[in-house]
Amino acid sequence: MRGAPLVFLLALPFPVAAQEIVITGRGLDAPPGDAAYAVAEIDRARIEDSGSGRIEDVLRDVAGVAQFRRADSRSSHPTAQGISLRGIGGNASSRALLLLDGVPQADPFGGWVPFPAYLPQRLAGVRITRGGGSGYHGAGALAGTVELTSASADELGPLALNGWYGSRESIDLVATGGARLGAGEVTAAAQFARGDGFVPTVAEDRGVADRAAPYRQASLALRGVAPVAPDVELQANLSAFTDSRERGTAFTPVDSSGADASVRLVGRGAWRWSALAYLQHRDFSSGFASVDAMRATATPVLDQHVPARGHGARIEIEPPLGSGITLRLGADRRSVQGRTQERYSFVSGAPTRRRTAGGASDTTGAFADLSIERGDWTLSGGARLDRWTIRDGNLFEAPLAAGAPLTNIGFADRSGWEASGRAGLAWRASEAVTLRAAGYTGWRLPTLNELYRPFRAGTDATAANALLDPERLRGVEIGVDLTPSAGLSLRATGFLNRLDNAIGNVTLGTGPGSFPGVGFVPAGGAYRQRLNLDAVDARGVELDLRWQAGPWRASASWAYTDTRVDASAAAAALDGKRPAQTAPHQLSASLGYHGERAAGSVTARYAAAQFEDDLNDRALADALTFDARLSLPLNDAIGLELRGENLADARVETGVSGTGVIERATPRTLWIGFSYRMR
Repeated sequence: MRGAPLVFLLALPFPVAAQEIVITGRGLDAPPGDAAYAVAEIDRARIEDSGSGRIEDVLRDVAGVAQFRRADSRSSHPTAQGISLRGIGGNASSRALLLLDGVPQADPFGGWVPFPAYLPQRLAGVRITRGGGSGYHGAGALAGTVELTSASADELGPLALNGWYGSRESIDLVATGGARLGAGEVTAAAQFARGDGFVPTVAEDRGVADRAAPYRQASLALRGVAPVAPDVELQANLSAFTDSRERGTAFTPVDSSGADASVRLVGRGAWRWSALAYLQHRDFSSGFASVDAMRATATPVLDQHVPARGHGARIEIEPPLGSGITLRLGADRRSVQGRTQERYSFVSGAPTRRRTAGGASDTTGAFADLSIERGDWTLSGGARLDRWTIRDGNLFEAPLAAGAPLTNIGFADRSGWEASGRAGLAWRASEAVTLRAAGYTGWRLPTLNELYRPFRAGTDATAANALLDPERLRGVEIGVDLTPSAGLSLRATGFLNRLDNAIGNVTLGTGPGSFPGVGFVPAGGAYRQRLNLDAVDARGVELDLRWQAGPWRASASWAYTDTRVDASAAAAALDGKRPAQTAPHQLSASLGYHGERAAGSVTARYAAAQFEDDLNDRALADALTFDARLSLPLNDAIGLELRGENLADARVETGVSGTGVIERATPRTLWIGFSYRMR
């Protein structure tokens, strides 16, 4: 990271050959063959309409996009922020690939997503591909790919300031801006947010030990784009974030921080190409507590610190093959390493043992993706070959006082090859109708978190498993895209997916008692271990409606998924059940108006009932929420901003313990603020 400021300076403009030069700040265009897949886009205007100002809320515009739990990044545990699609189930790790300007964003150790790092106002748009396999995006895109694109200086404007004050002493401050410098540009975005928080435990289950869960978050992003040759531009990004929360009882602080740097060269001549390199650092700490049956006292049970880092590179090239043919060839590599450093087995409030576990993994792949356009037909075909390695795995446990180690294991290095591919076809039957079909495969390597880090959630404890195998997915889909008139579109997709070797948290026992890898589990708690299930089967339907007429716009998105576990041996009790935290129905609908004298939107979201646990014993009720936003200009530069989240104060259940204690997501939250736009 010490060299990162120099990298950013290199992005500033410098003399080039005298001719008209246009920079875009983007990577290579999506290949035409993507018309065969289920792609949804969210533009900048809609991104700025969010009632919460959180990127995870924006992503819910596309039904089926989900975190492991329903709470957002102000109250959920960071390790529950794995992102997935198509109801394929999950745990803390993401089964969808999240990219920002081409850089993978999942935590190098855990696979979860640091959502507080992504200020929506810094983005130009979001592109979501449901399914599609690993493809040219990279390994890990089992359920799909979510691409975030940074906004340009023109999109941000010279300077924009926003400040909001909200319920529970909440503050949200945002600043963005950009400037053209010669033929290049620089942009910056910053956010600070804090709040006293709400009590996560629902009112009827609370005790003396329960209290509000405050949060404090900040992020900063700097970006420079400059031409380095007539058809070549350099893009450099620097970003950092901090995120501090508490989970509603004593001894549950959570602190996350990170810094990223990336450099990308993009060539737009006859031979189009891109070369990307990036560095990532993450640091995560968390305390866990046990609360007695009367919820009168909380006692510490685990203290974790998890440093991690990742780096990678990617190169791709599109040779000129003539009209109607696009071939993309490339290779990528991602390396991650990290460890969990823990103090556990607390006695009288003090830890008596320590544990260190971790390792590293590498993934190197090569890919080819071909698109052919012939009249009304578009054909897509692609293949990847990846080499993976899990190495340097270890587990060490010892008393904090003097004494011999309790455990000292060095796990054998493992490696393997994974082949994946995809093929799709789109036929434009008429000006208003396009039919499409696709088949694909993909795979995901277990995260270091799944391999090495045990964790606790309330009275439940889950052990790691250093012997997990990669997940592998096969899928097919058919769809139709309808555009009956200008400004109106409907996309419908039906799909079948099978995820072999799906990694799940499998219940193996109940407390009270001591269990391997986690220690003591109290009464009412479950002991689980991460295991490879035989498979998870998912089938469903997705509908997306978009309409715009003048200043009015509306959208609706619905996803239905029937997902079932195929399990045997130690996980046989899960056979035929739904994966935890997987809702069969998800719906999002919004109506917006953007005029000269006012702008506003209303959004409704619905999630059907789902289960908290793998055995489907603990149910979470369905939830319907309403958000709204209203902007009223006071003059050419200053405006009044009103926002509301969960306006009906619906109870959105996010978790339930073995003793029946329920946690909820954000209650009604109202905001008032002002905006300033330099003209």
